[in-house]
Amino acid sequence: MRTPKKNIHFLDNYLLSPTNPIRVNVIGAGGTGSKFMTALMEINHSLLELDHPGLDVHLWDDDIITASNIGRQRFAESERNLYKSQAIINRLNRWAGTNWKAVTRKFERNADGKIPDYTGASIYISCTDTVASRIEINKILQKLSKDYSYHRDNAKYWLDLGNTKFSGQGILSTIGNIDQPTSKKFKTFAKLPSIIEEYGTAMQTSEEQDDTPSCSLAESLAKQDLFINSTIAHLGASLLWNLLKDGMTENRGFFLNLQNFKSQPITVGS
Repeated sequence: MRTPKKNIHFLDNYLLSPTNPIRVNVIGAGGTGSKFMTALMEINHSLLELDHPGLDVHLWDDDIITASNIGRQRFAESERNLYKSQAIINRLNRWAGTNWKAVTRKFERNADGKIPDYTGASIYISCTDTVASRIEINKILQKLSKDYSYHRDNAKYWLDLGNTKFSGQGILSTIGNIDQPTSKKFKTFAKLPSIIEEYGTAMQTSEEQDDTPSCSLAESLAKQDLFINSTIAHLGASLLWNLLKDGMTENRGFFLNLQNFKSQPITVGS
């Protein structure tokens, strides 16, 4: 009896052996984004130790740090009233000697509908909390993949991280098709669907997100459990780390329920 081939996605060929740091855009510096950035610093350091050129990260967020952010998100009392993106980037640059950048604006098109020139990157990580923001990101990425396909930092992957109070998910997708090598051992997949392609209609139908800012930590904890963001961030970082380290993945995401401590992988091809 012939053993069925394992479903695999191979990392984009350039990202497998890059000659320059990989440009990464992280969108959102709140509960998940602030924790993910620390993990990204660890990924960068580990890649450098493996003679990889590392990462060039830009963090996008126009929010200001308030009292409700301190404790659940990775901010200190001394950082209150600073931009979230600047506080995190300044801290990480001092810690790790990096030259990462903070962008104190939303990741969105300009008023005239055009995309800012500096939005280009190979990998996008979204840590936002609304369906509308994900739809906007998806539109930008689709346009970037067409208009900047010749550029070294053309859009290749989108990792979306999201959660409710006790549950969440991470979905890794390709932006367009990624050329795959011929393999006798694996069944390869050039396309990994995005969260919008798979769940966009259901997300728009079921969204009941309360966007009213929390005034205290207690109010924040009523909306999202204390450790849901950090757990989602670390699972997402592990998915990205393994893809960059191994050059391949058999999983394209995960579902998590922190209330019953269950995590379910989303396999390539499923």
